[in-house]
Amino acid sequence: MTLAMSWEEWARHDGVALAARVKSGELTATELAAQAAAAIAKVDPALSAVVELFDDALADPAKAGANLDGPFGGLPFLMKDLGPTMAGRLQEMGSLLMRGNRASADTFLTTRMRKAGLNLIGRTTTPEFGVCSSAENPAVYVTRNPWNTDYTTCGSSAGSAAMVAAGAVPIAHATDGGGSIRIPAGVNGNIGLKVSRGVFSIAPHLSDLSGLVSIQGCQSRSVRDTAAFVDACRGGAPGEFMPYWTAPEPYVEQIKRDPTRLKIALSHQWGDYRATPQIISELERIGRFLESLGHEVAYAQPQIDYTAAFAAQTTCYISNFAMVINNLLSQRGLTRPPAGLIEPVNIRIWEAGKDTSFAERAAMQAVFNTTSRGFGAFFEDWDIILTPITALPTPKIGTSEYLTISDNRDVLDWFGNLWRNFAFTPLANLCGIPAISLPLAKNEHGLPLGIQAIAKQADDGLLLQLAAQIERAIYGRWNAGETPAVHVTKA
Repeated sequence: MTLAMSWEEWARHDGVALAARVKSGELTATELAAQAAAAIAKVDPALSAVVELFDDALADPAKAGANLDGPFGGLPFLMKDLGPTMAGRLQEMGSLLMRGNRASADTFLTTRMRKAGLNLIGRTTTPEFGVCSSAENPAVYVTRNPWNTDYTTCGSSAGSAAMVAAGAVPIAHATDGGGSIRIPAGVNGNIGLKVSRGVFSIAPHLSDLSGLVSIQGCQSRSVRDTAAFVDACRGGAPGEFMPYWTAPEPYVEQIKRDPTRLKIALSHQWGDYRATPQIISELERIGRFLESLGHEVAYAQPQIDYTAAFAAQTTCYISNFAMVINNLLSQRGLTRPPAGLIEPVNIRIWEAGKDTSFAERAAMQAVFNTTSRGFGAFFEDWDIILTPITALPTPKIGTSEYLTISDNRDVLDWFGNLWRNFAFTPLANLCGIPAISLPLAKNEHGLPLGIQAIAKQADDGLLLQLAAQIERAIYGRWNAGETPAVHVTKA
């Protein structure tokens, strides 16, 4: 088959640029779909990041639901196999229990994506129910990092991150309940924005408020792709439980201007969790770079009870995931998780969380409140908090303490293992504030290390503005201009 573009040309384009070529008549949405499918075929055997491609969406994007007049004009787009559903498509959530689970309808956000012109061409891998930090169960699939396939992509937006990093698609769907957009973006060398609460709807399943911590979004390789995605897909469905807000101007316009001089606080230790010396040195290097752009940079952090915040977050995860599992069991007429079909740690999470009391949830939400107030007070004096995305280097495949196939019988100890590496991402979810991972640094083993910028509620545009300023300053050369070992441009 003759493809419309060379691989170098394909990888050079972001999604906005590809959509512009479709609008100008140079390319068709069907040609883009064919190129994406060929790209996936080229890189996925080494990565195991794509669960399924949809033949009808590849053959006829418009007939499959993509609005070719939307801003993304038929751009191929991969959906994480969790969260928004697609009518008639399988959604198996990384779980043997969910094999054959087929959605009856599009969720609200899916309709927004289609209207924006995104051609939903397939599903990407995720840990079971999105619970852990690696899409890694040999009975289901093992998703590998394109920079070095001995290492994990982390998670839970594992497959989407790998496909964007490997150049198969410029942008893909992701979700973030405690870092699941930002962490895989950080370790795969992508851009990953977790928006503020009240941006993307998860209707009709929950509201953004009753969902508490989980946020929708994307992985991308350019700031304008992320900005355009938020602009096109944001907004609440009828009957939302909370108000949805809009930005004063489209982010694609705001990012064309540099931000004013910002006060940026560096932070590499939250409570008991501290980054390694190498990671700290990379954070400080990026701090000096931001000073060279005219910003004020110093060490500072919110005055909150970090121990209490992480404990409350753990309660939230255990009780939330227990209810997710419980609802799935109820739909199948089951009273407890089948040992052969649900992973061991997820069974223990269900056991630990299924009887969580209202009093325990109320105490948890009280800590959410005081933590959010602490961050709010901090942002009265500072514009940005800058942290590493991870405190430790990316784990190798098979590092079982991070996996839900672990034999760890202590759920609290298992979550403690997660926090030792991923301490810097979940509190933004708890507070409903925006945070972005930018591919600016490296771990000691040479793999990408994301640097995270966090801002106050509804300052999503400021984060994108800062990211765009950085992108211009480095001439678009994220990851120092390097590409992964597994990449469409490589044999």
